[in-house]
Amino acid sequence: MRAGAVAEAVRLVAADRDARFLGGGTNLVDLMRLGVERPGLLVDVSGLPLDQVTETPDGGVYIGAMVRNSDVAAHPLIRERYPALAQAILDGASGQLRNMATTGGNLLQRTRCVYFTDPTKPCNKRQPGSGCSAIEGDHRNLAILGASPHCVATHPSDMAVALAALDARVDVTEPRGGMRTIPLGDLYRPLGDRPDQELTVPEGTLVTGVALPPSPLAARSRYRKVRERASYAFAIGSVAAALDTADGTVRDVRIALGAVASRPWRAHTAERILIGGPATEAAYRSAIDAELAHAQPLRDNAYKVPLVRTIVVRMLEELAG
Repeated sequence: MRAGAVAEAVRLVAADRDARFLGGGTNLVDLMRLGVERPGLLVDVSGLPLDQVTETPDGGVYIGAMVRNSDVAAHPLIRERYPALAQAILDGASGQLRNMATTGGNLLQRTRCVYFTDPTKPCNKRQPGSGCSAIEGDHRNLAILGASPHCVATHPSDMAVALAALDARVDVTEPRGGMRTIPLGDLYRPLGDRPDQELTVPEGTLVTGVALPPSPLAARSRYRKVRERASYAFAIGSVAAALDTADGTVRDVRIALGAVASRPWRAHTAERILIGGPATEAAYRSAIDAELAHAQPLRDNAYKVPLVRTIVVRMLEELAG
């Protein structure tokens, strides 16, 4: 069915446990082909009037949930005021996918863990209580932070990492008709013992837009992605960061990490250590080491700890000039 309004779309999905929203389809259609998702009803939301990038009265930017990724990355306001977001989108997928994928769908995409996408293998995220095949299996590109004994999946989005560093907030409409705005980081649940429950909002909730606050710091932001091949591939580690220094001191900083956890990982510990301290390589290294102190790598993904340390330190050095 094609929804004509946000309220109608939410009502249709809330009324049917087997219903799913369909935007660009770049993730959902893949999962349907693999047999991971078997929706009984698709509610097409691509025609809803949520497809504009606009400047807000306070100087921020608002991105509708149906804006295609290519249009976000190319928009002059995004390129000028939030360059890390444009870079993350361009690094995130091929041109064909960027032309189809939507802002809301990008944030809600499911993990690319090979066991989640293979219905013949046990996976707690796909079938709660069946076990996590990745812990003893192929986990080379899975989580080192915030994982649990029940799941070590990572969130695949590049865009979400940049949005986390830029203090983005997400507008949602819930099944009971309520509209609210939540910080992007609060959209995702910690893995815990129910990795199948990925979001903090009720089932049937529709993301309607993303708000970026005004920030002179954001204009000096960057995104860096490390991957196993130069062509389109998911990250093995990434960082979005912005830094403001004066007289050799860090006045403000934002750091978010990708490909290390089930959600975009905002490096709050490292930020707290850095603010007010010296803008030096040693300080950057010490701060990110404190952030990674609680990492729990598995047999084959311990390489992510030095990799993340290196890309964060190099990024902050570049931002400091």
